[in-house]
Amino acid sequence: MCIKIVIYVAANLSSMFTILTGAQFGDEGKGKVIDLLAENYDVVVRFQGGDNAGHTVVVGGKKYKLHLVPSGAIFGRRLLIGPGVVLNPRVLWSEIQSLESEGIKVDIGIDAKTTIIMPYHIELDGLREKARTEKIGTTNRGIGFAYVDKIAREEVQMGDLTDQALLEAKLKEIGPAKEKAIADMGGDPTVVRYAPYIDEYLEIGKRLKDKVTDVSREINMALIEDKCVLAEGAQGAFLDVIHGTQKFVTSSFTTAGSACANLGVGPVMVDNVVGVIKAYITRVGEGPMPTELKDALGVMMREKGAEYGTTTGRARRCGWFDAVLGLKSVHLNGYTELALTKLDVLTGINPIKICVGYTLDGEELGYPPESTIDLARCKPIYEDMPGWTEDITEVKEYDDLPANARAYVERLEDLLYIEPLDNCISAVSVGPGREQTIFRDEPEE
Repeated sequence: MCIKIVIYVAANLSSMFTILTGAQFGDEGKGKVIDLLAENYDVVVRFQGGDNAGHTVVVGGKKYKLHLVPSGAIFGRRLLIGPGVVLNPRVLWSEIQSLESEGIKVDIGIDAKTTIIMPYHIELDGLREKARTEKIGTTNRGIGFAYVDKIAREEVQMGDLTDQALLEAKLKEIGPAKEKAIADMGGDPTVVRYAPYIDEYLEIGKRLKDKVTDVSREINMALIEDKCVLAEGAQGAFLDVIHGTQKFVTSSFTTAGSACANLGVGPVMVDNVVGVIKAYITRVGEGPMPTELKDALGVMMREKGAEYGTTTGRARRCGWFDAVLGLKSVHLNGYTELALTKLDVLTGINPIKICVGYTLDGEELGYPPESTIDLARCKPIYEDMPGWTEDITEVKEYDDLPANARAYVERLEDLLYIEPLDNCISAVSVGPGREQTIFRDEPEE
């Protein structure tokens, strides 16, 4: 099913469940694509990650930076945060207040089983990164340690924040071990049961109590009632804790298949999987990136593309499009279509290079090696494409793009072929605004 059908959802269309994920290292422009889709969906739900991720949405020239509130907020849709998310209640409450101060009503539901990021998770995160001899580039948001507690079954959940007795009982049970861990790492163990923090969390819990829900039931009932649901992912395919470039990854499952497990929705309910790719590639933090440009061209891409992290403000590393990683991402996620962002950033560059293979120890590879150490040693094999100089930021129709720009898009399609689609890249972004999006085909009448 092409994006022309996903974006231009007919008013009388029956239920649809769409999953959207990033196809690279995150920061592909998912927020903009989600915003384009959300207008035609009834429910928008976040299924993994925490406030270590950010989506930037530009509407009417105004920029909204969202970290936990799903991007459908701008359209007043029903928003959900699933139990696969790790949630900092301070950040969520701040975002809700900020949006409502702009006149945007936030209709949000938070699953009772959503793991809460506690102040001691953030303390542990900072201590651990400081102690590492090899940094991994954590955002120091406590994400990893919150997921550790989820797996260890020592988590504080959203439901606990609505009941003081429950929260105090949890902290009495798990507090001593956390205090010891922090003390052993040279930190301040009093953060575990610091009264002002606990009081603040309980106050936020009280304010959000009527928003606690069963996300799995809500989504399944919405689909039964012929509503459309959009599941938005955070980060990107190669930051997946299993399939990414270990150990330089996030702490959650970022690929599309995890949406079903994290939300409690059967895989047979999925209709579309949309992948978002950038016309080049970027990465925040450490880890291998075979096509990275460590020269003036890389700096130019970063400045022209405003490549600074939504969450941390850190400069993103920039490089040529890596079709080898791109092909693996198509396989990992099972994309039914792709949306290409930031094509305009490549204007004025000639030639434009595409990585079509690697060399490793004298051998040519068309698919990434499993080992992160080996990936770091891979050298890219490039194919040159002629560039263009025309300003494309006001172009509205695909055929009006410069011939070389269209050739570039179509070459990426060849390399990332999604059977049985000829035009698997079905939306092309030429600027940050909603109106700066070109759709390959409009729906048939």
